[in-house]
Amino acid sequence: MAGRFTPRTPTPHQPAAGARVPGRKRTWAARSGPLDLALTLGPLRRGPGDPTYRTTPDGAVWRTSRTPAGPATLRVTAAGDTAHAEAWGAGAEWMLEQLPAMLGELDDPEAFEPRHRLLAETHRNRPGLRLTRTGLVLESLIPSVLEQKVTATEAYRAWRLLVRGFGEPAPGAPEGMYVMPDARQWALIPSWEWHRAGVDSKRSDTVMRAVRVARRMEEAAAMDPKDAEARLRLIPGIGPWTAAETLQRAIGAADLVTVGDLHLPGIIGHALAGNRNADDDEMLALLEPYAGQRHRAARLILLSGRVPPRRAPRFQPNNIAVL
Repeated sequence: MAGRFTPRTPTPHQPAAGARVPGRKRTWAARSGPLDLALTLGPLRRGPGDPTYRTTPDGAVWRTSRTPAGPATLRVTAAGDTAHAEAWGAGAEWMLEQLPAMLGELDDPEAFEPRHRLLAETHRNRPGLRLTRTGLVLESLIPSVLEQKVTATEAYRAWRLLVRGFGEPAPGAPEGMYVMPDARQWALIPSWEWHRAGVDSKRSDTVMRAVRVARRMEEAAAMDPKDAEARLRLIPGIGPWTAAETLQRAIGAADLVTVGDLHLPGIIGHALAGNRNADDDEMLALLEPYAGQRHRAARLILLSGRVPPRRAPRFQPNNIAVL
């Protein structure tokens, strides 16, 4: 009979105060102007309390990742166009090699040509905006699946519980930070633990299907956006919304628009045409002048704060953990 599978027991992973073990370091200067860590890396954060992402009062951003070389923690600060990074764990070298891409070096903000005053002003006021490219698919795919058809609060809670329960303490990181589970560990999470985290069987089954072909999923990081999207969508349960949310982060897909979103068409319709009732088709038509840069245009609209006033009641989450 199979034994009961339980979450990993947290183990001490942080040296005593003042005794932090030095990590590998790298200093890197961007060629494309000033760095803004919050704008560039912010999309990688999955809500408050994300155990894989933290900011500290000194301006540092801390991230944990499950890299091809193993678990890793990255701490990065920026001053002007220069980033100072330190990394710990088996994947530290990989994280430091990936640093320029993660901070937007492969992005081309100069390719964006504003066609609306709102976008021109926001683009000018956000000179540090770059599209990140983590080079890792599963770490963006799994939380994106958890965010399907539920409130952000529900999805963020599920991510926190599952990473803390089945991941591992992050090397060199502040207490409370974790590296997400590896593919095998995700596959071993029993159904009742998904239920306790508030994740229904449709979403958990999608994660299970993805992690069973984890290597094939990670290969998408080296593909062009069209092929990468096709690769992800081979998995039942991964549609255009999830693929876009994943690849915007994993490969910095500047043109991949999040279709199928409850709020985004209305926000873009309101900002560009005064139509808060826009659907996906109208959103795509409004973004057509930005072909090649449609995701960046959508990001700038969201950053502009030009959103329609709320008139419908907030969607009430269903807590399946208590059903």
